[in-house]
Amino acid sequence: MARFVFITGGVVSSLGKGLASAALGALLQARGFSVRLRKLDPYLNVDPGTMSPFEHGEVFVTDDGAETDLDLGHYERFTGVAARKTDSVSSGRIYSNVLEKERRGDYLGKTIQVIPHVTNEIKDFISIGEDEVDFMLCEIGGTVGDIEGLPFFEAIRQFSQDKPRGQCIFMHLTLLPWIAASGELKTKPTQHSVKELRSIGIAPDVLVCRSDKPIPEKEREKIALFCNVRKEDVIAAPDLRSIYEAPLAYHREGLDQAVLDAFDISPAPRPNLQRWEDVQDRIFNAEGEVKVAIVGKYTQLEDAYKSIAEALTHGGMANRVRVKTEWIDAEIFERDDPAPYLEGYHAILVPGGFGERGTEGKIRAAEFARTRKIPYLGICLGMQMAVIEAARNLAHLPDAGSEEFDHEVGKKRFTPVVYHLKEWVQGNHTVARKVDDDKGGTMRLGAYTANLAPKSKVADVYGETVIEERHRHRYEVDIKYREKLEDKGLKFSGMSPDGRLPEIVEVPDHPWFIGVQFHPELKSKPFAPHPLFADFVRAAKEVSRLV
Repeated sequence: MARFVFITGGVVSSLGKGLASAALGALLQARGFSVRLRKLDPYLNVDPGTMSPFEHGEVFVTDDGAETDLDLGHYERFTGVAARKTDSVSSGRIYSNVLEKERRGDYLGKTIQVIPHVTNEIKDFISIGEDEVDFMLCEIGGTVGDIEGLPFFEAIRQFSQDKPRGQCIFMHLTLLPWIAASGELKTKPTQHSVKELRSIGIAPDVLVCRSDKPIPEKEREKIALFCNVRKEDVIAAPDLRSIYEAPLAYHREGLDQAVLDAFDISPAPRPNLQRWEDVQDRIFNAEGEVKVAIVGKYTQLEDAYKSIAEALTHGGMANRVRVKTEWIDAEIFERDDPAPYLEGYHAILVPGGFGERGTEGKIRAAEFARTRKIPYLGICLGMQMAVIEAARNLAHLPDAGSEEFDHEVGKKRFTPVVYHLKEWVQGNHTVARKVDDDKGGTMRLGAYTANLAPKSKVADVYGETVIEERHRHRYEVDIKYREKLEDKGLKFSGMSPDGRLPEIVEVPDHPWFIGVQFHPELKSKPFAPHPLFADFVRAAKEVSRLV
C-alpha cells in the first residue's frame, strides 16, 4: 500500500512545485523506494492538448498517448519512471467523467454535486495503482485560495481521512520574498498561505520555502512557530544554477529526511546519490561549449520547448560540453536572409509546431544547414519542412507544400508532399481520422515502433534497427515521393513497421542531417541522454573544433 505525499503551493504560482516533486521522487528512489508522480490540474480544459504553447508551455506526451502538463516531463527526467495516462488529470476531465456517468444513469437519479460526486471522482483517480509503488507523489496545480482548486483540496483532505493514520502527508511550497528596502526576508505571506490551507482542513507536515537568500535561523523558527510545523520541517529552497542541482540541494536541506520522519520511517535507508553527483559533475565541469540555434515558432516562451532545451543539456552532459542555445523566431527568415543569423552556430535544430506561421522560415533554416554542411536536427514539423525543402530544391518540385496550411490559404496548385493522415495502425487495430474531427486527442499520439535501415546514420546512432518513440502529429510525409527524393540524396532511413509512414529521413553525404517525425526529446534524461541528442551535440562539438 502506497504512502501519499500531496504537494500544494501558495503565495504565487511558478514557484517550482513540479521540480520539488520530481526532486523528492529522485531522493526517495535514492533511498531504495519505488515512486510514481501525478499532477492534478484545476483548469477546465480536458487536457493541455489544445492549449496554446504561449498559455501553458509544451505538451508532454506519454507512451500510452496522453497529452499532459509539462511537469510530467520533470517527473520522468528525474525518476526515469515512464508517465502514464493515469498520472495526469484536470478539472475538465473530472467533470466530463462525472457528467458521462450521470448521463448513463450510474448515479441512480441522485442530484449531482461537487461533494461527494466530483470529490469522489478525484479520489478514485488518486487511488489508481496505489498498490504498485511505495510512494505516490501528487502535485496539485495552482495555488491555495484559487477558487477552481477547491474541489481538489477538499478531495485530498477527504482522502487523507479515508486512509489509515500516517499514510498521507502534505508538503506545501511557498515564497519568502526579500524586501530590499528593509533588508529582510518576509515570512508573513507564508503564514497567510498556511492559514488559508488550514482553513480548508489541511495542515502541512513539511514546508518548502523558496527564496533567493539563505533563511536565517530566526526566520526559520518564526515560520515553524506560526505555521505549526517542526523547525526541521521548514526546508529552504534557494535559487539554483541548474535544475539538476535540486536533488542534492534538497537532500542537504533535509527534505527527504523530513518526509520520512513525517511517515515515521525509522531508521531511514541511507541514500545512494552517486547518480546525481555524476550529473552535477558533468554540468559544472564541462570541457568546452557548443552553440545551437533553435529556429522555432514559440520562441518567446522557453517552456514551449522545455523538453528540447533539457534534452540538449543532456546531450551536452554526454559529451562533457556546455550547450549554449539561442532561440530564433522562424518568421525572421521569411523576410531576411538566414545566413547573418545562423553563421557562427555549430548546429541548427528546428522543432515541431502547428499551422503555417513561420514554416517558410523553417524551410530556409533547413536549406542553410543542408547546403552549409551544418549539423541539423528536425523534429516533427522540423522534419517535414526539411523534406519540403529537399523536394523543392533537389527533386524539382517547386510547389511542394503541406496540406496542413496550403489548403488554408487557397492555393490552387501545390504538391502535397505532406498530407493529412486519415488512417494508421495502432497496436492490432486501425485508427481513422477526418480533417474536421475535434482537435483534442485526435492526433497520432504515443509510442510507435520504427524500423531503421541497416547501416544508416540513425541505426548507427541508436545501435539497433528497431526503436520505439513518442509521436504527436496529424500530418505525414507522403511515401509516394520517396523514390524521387532518395534519388536526389534524401534517404528515408526509418519507416513504420508496415512500410507506409516515414519516421526518419537523413542526408548520407552530410556530416549530420537527420529529421524525425517523432519527439525524441520526451525520452531524454540527465542520467540517460537520448542517443539522437547525444550524437547531435557530438557533431556540433566536432564543428566547434574546426572553427
